[in-house]
Amino acid sequence: MAKPFFRLQKFLRRTQFLLFFLTAAYLMTGSLLLLQRARVGLPQGPRPPGPLQALPVAAVALGVGLLDGRALRGDARVTPELLLGVDVLRAPLARTRPGPRWLRSRNTELRQLRRRWLHHFMTEPPGPAAMVLQAPPRPATRSRGTYVGCFSDDGQERTLKGAVFYDLRKMTVSHCQDACAERSYVYAGLEAGAECYCGNRLPATSVRPEACNLECKGEKGSVCGAVGRLSVYRVDELQLGPRKRRTATYRGCFRLPENITHAFADSLGQANVTVETCSGFCSQKEFPLAVLRGWKCYCAYPTPQFSLRDAMDSSLCGQDPKAQRLADYCEVYQTPVQDTRCTDRRFLPNKSKVFVALSSFPGAGNTWARHLIEHATGFYTGSYYFDGTLYNKGFKGEKDHWRSRRTICVKTHESGRREIEMFDSAILLIRNPYRSLVAEFNRKCAGHLGYAADRNWKSKEWPEFVNSYSSWWSSHVLDWLKYGKRLLVVHYEELRRSLVPTLRQMVAFLNVSVSEERLLCVENNKEGSFRRRGRRPHDPEPFTPEMRDLINGYIRTVDQALRDHDWPGLPREYVPR
Repeated sequence: MAKPFFRLQKFLRRTQFLLFFLTAAYLMTGSLLLLQRARVGLPQGPRPPGPLQALPVAAVALGVGLLDGRALRGDARVTPELLLGVDVLRAPLARTRPGPRWLRSRNTELRQLRRRWLHHFMTEPPGPAAMVLQAPPRPATRSRGTYVGCFSDDGQERTLKGAVFYDLRKMTVSHCQDACAERSYVYAGLEAGAECYCGNRLPATSVRPEACNLECKGEKGSVCGAVGRLSVYRVDELQLGPRKRRTATYRGCFRLPENITHAFADSLGQANVTVETCSGFCSQKEFPLAVLRGWKCYCAYPTPQFSLRDAMDSSLCGQDPKAQRLADYCEVYQTPVQDTRCTDRRFLPNKSKVFVALSSFPGAGNTWARHLIEHATGFYTGSYYFDGTLYNKGFKGEKDHWRSRRTICVKTHESGRREIEMFDSAILLIRNPYRSLVAEFNRKCAGHLGYAADRNWKSKEWPEFVNSYSSWWSSHVLDWLKYGKRLLVVHYEELRRSLVPTLRQMVAFLNVSVSEERLLCVENNKEGSFRRRGRRPHDPEPFTPEMRDLINGYIRTVDQALRDHDWPGLPREYVPR
């Protein structure tokens, strides 16, 4: 019995020794690999001096390639301390010897360095950033326009006032040039990497070319101005190819104002003046209206004395120029340039004391209403959500926190009691449910500006959408009527029919004083950038009889609820007869 036990004990001792040997070999191999990696990452001796000192192993591991521009301007010699701003790298790198203690703490130090560098980078105030390992952006060499230079831009009194569009994700030099040339402007200016402005006069103050150093959001290597700096191109001789320059649009025949000199800011008198001549003259002067009376051409803005609301019979303006010059009527054309009296917008200077919602069912025109409110008041609107598409196109309040109170009102589609009672007051925007359902279905399937395909309308998705969303349309209005503290009910159709009077009510509800000229400017720019254009690819109301019965029942319910709360009922076109 003792002999087998002795053999077993001998076997276990050999196995234990073998396991210990394998474990030690494994640990030694790992240590050697780690030491070899450290030797590769760390310089083993001093290097020849150069514009940049050798990066420490932490920088190599992190792949750091960015430096603060202010540091580069101060000193051309970039030290490891400047790169990472840490205390552990104060000694010269060539003398650093990796020891056991350094190896044990290496991963911890790397994590701390990464956090510090990331914090430093993310909290850096906005300003011109410089690339260490990349060349700075330059004016587009392949640009079809002519680069004029870098100019200072004062946001309060812009020279290039035609704010055509923003694209905070895909802005390119050619995009801006084509947009300005299409609208018959002479100059195109790019600012802050994503903003495009147009105009016919150069800014007064030019600055050094290096001041325009922000890369275009959609075009690497090309410069798109900087904060408060414009990269300006001349585009009046640009060939647009398949795209055509916009021409004057006929607005109608109108009675002349009593005081022509006061109503019309500029004029051109020459023989055989044409619509193209008059429109080109007024576009160059940056007026949105060209007025023809016989051989006389006038340039104007819409004003209370000349509001373009009471159009006359076109035959009154169809006489020969000599007879028309003696009459009291004129032809009015919309020039391609933008009315810039209402394009300036900003955040509220102080936090709003009243928290206002702009509430609507999806597809009821909330984005369009925001466009009108922003241009009428001059303040950005916020959003309960974050829509990157809207933010990229210039709704800068979209990214601001919805409870910051820095915006004039906040978009929301919510309809629960808790969500409603968070707001002190609200503008409740209501639209015909048939139109709202179609608009929202288009948005879900094809985005803000697209149309759903035929396969979407023929699928099971459309009936299910109508069944669920039509009840939401009803409950949304009912909840706001029940829980809203202070409401202004606005009907989308009424806003389209009588824009200025309805918008005046909305602005007064927001407690903002606005001039009549600014409201007329909004009316002149009423469409904005988020209206679906082009031909609809399908029947705009593909509703079955069962769907209509369901929706009509909700319409009656909402109509009665409005009357019970002392509001006028729904417009006549809503309610089935």
